[in-house]
Amino acid sequence: MGIFMARRVIAAGSLVAAQLFALHGFAADAGTNVSETDQVANSVVKVFSTVRYPDPYKPWTKQGPSQIAGTGVVIAGKRILSNAHMVLYASQVEIQANQSGDRIPATVEYVAPGIDLAVLKLPDESFFNTHAAIPRAKTLPNVADTVMAYGFPTGGTGLSITKGIVSRIEFASYDRDLGGLRIQIDAAINPGNSGGPAMADGKMIGLVFSRLTTAENIGYIIPTEEIELFLADVASGSYRGKPALQDEYQTLENPSLRSFLKVPADAHGILVHRPGSTNGGYPLKEWDLVTQIGGAAVDDQGMVKLEGSQRVFLKYMAQKSAKDGKIHAHIIRAGKEQEVDVPVSIPEPMLLGDLEGSYPSYFICGPLAFSVGTTSFLSGNNSTRASSIAAIAYLAAAGSPLIKGLADKPAFEGQQLVVVSSPFFPHRLAKGYSDPAMEVVKSVNGTEVKNLKHLVEILRDSTSEFLTFEFDRRGGETMIFPRREMLDATDEILTDNGIRSQGSPDAMAVWNAKPLK
Repeated sequence: MGIFMARRVIAAGSLVAAQLFALHGFAADAGTNVSETDQVANSVVKVFSTVRYPDPYKPWTKQGPSQIAGTGVVIAGKRILSNAHMVLYASQVEIQANQSGDRIPATVEYVAPGIDLAVLKLPDESFFNTHAAIPRAKTLPNVADTVMAYGFPTGGTGLSITKGIVSRIEFASYDRDLGGLRIQIDAAINPGNSGGPAMADGKMIGLVFSRLTTAENIGYIIPTEEIELFLADVASGSYRGKPALQDEYQTLENPSLRSFLKVPADAHGILVHRPGSTNGGYPLKEWDLVTQIGGAAVDDQGMVKLEGSQRVFLKYMAQKSAKDGKIHAHIIRAGKEQEVDVPVSIPEPMLLGDLEGSYPSYFICGPLAFSVGTTSFLSGNNSTRASSIAAIAYLAAAGSPLIKGLADKPAFEGQQLVVVSSPFFPHRLAKGYSDPAMEVVKSVNGTEVKNLKHLVEILRDSTSEFLTFEFDRRGGETMIFPRREMLDATDEILTDNGIRSQGSPDAMAVWNAKPLK
């Protein structure tokens, strides 16, 4: 994910002046020579993280440590705001003020991978006595407004500032099931700019978080409206997520479609394709035409107008106008106008979830290593994009639930796809069987597997002579192993492969809950 910016280092002399004023308690005003640029620069910090990412194909270990660097900015409450991707899986985080040689330890207080925001705290809060919070804009900027992007991109050690304009404001996907406002700017950004503030008219309008690698000077910032929602959420002590409209829509632009639905010629809006719930009491039905939502008119592309000429997709109104978990809407159903209150809710987890900063669960039995299917497992850590595409094509051809389940929600609470995470460990028990790596376990001894803990329970409680594993794919083998030999071989396999534990803590809690039979 990284982000970033070409460079223009500010004058050190003026920055030193700004720091001296701050140290001696002088506020910057029209009577001082402390510029706005200096004030912002004094509140922007470089973020250093030592990270160890998970290895989805060897879930009992982690990838080697790597160093990443980016940017952060001081905000109210003696905190530092940065990007989630800067601190996920970090074993150590440090910050460094501009023009300072000292690195200060920091801790991650809150992190929201879906919206790519994180809050850092410092054990010694005296840092904030001389590094003030940057004020945040209360409203969205206008397209063509001048914007200055601050950060520490690769190619130098000093603070870089680049200038551009706001190119576009839209409601876009941040990940599979989470949308939000996104501002596009044309100021040059590069790796290392992640987490830096974008400024307009003396206020922060957003946080740099991404760039388009296939084009020049297309960068993206998370606007302050999204930041305020995140900070309001974590004020409760944890991050719960953004409420959203869960319905799927389709446009009403096709004349035949309008005729089929008998929509009046002067009616405009967007059609409900799949309601957010199949519950009979849910207020929206298939083919409902949403003409107004949260007090804003909806056009035939599902867009609503912001101030001026800006248009964004109607799902934006869930965060703008919802009250008490609902948003008021006007619809046309079967030719009749109605008013309904539509629930907004935090998106339900997907069947193939994301690790979101955690390490994968796993369990080893004999030569087989089991884990949980996630988007991280599917995308993997392949060294080339070609190998990743080849693996996905193979799974698709085999009819793997890993592909079919990408768009699915769990069929029941706790459902997981249990996968064989790795090739067989070398052992005679595996002789003659094809490598089952990346296959989804369908059943063990005829019992369909619900999740990883359920698999562990089945193995723990089995008293049969053999263990029979069936896999959910076309052309897959059924594998049969002698149960007692599988159990006896496990310790030997762990020792031979330098693996400390047979399973992750959650799996071992289940395994040790009862004695083996």
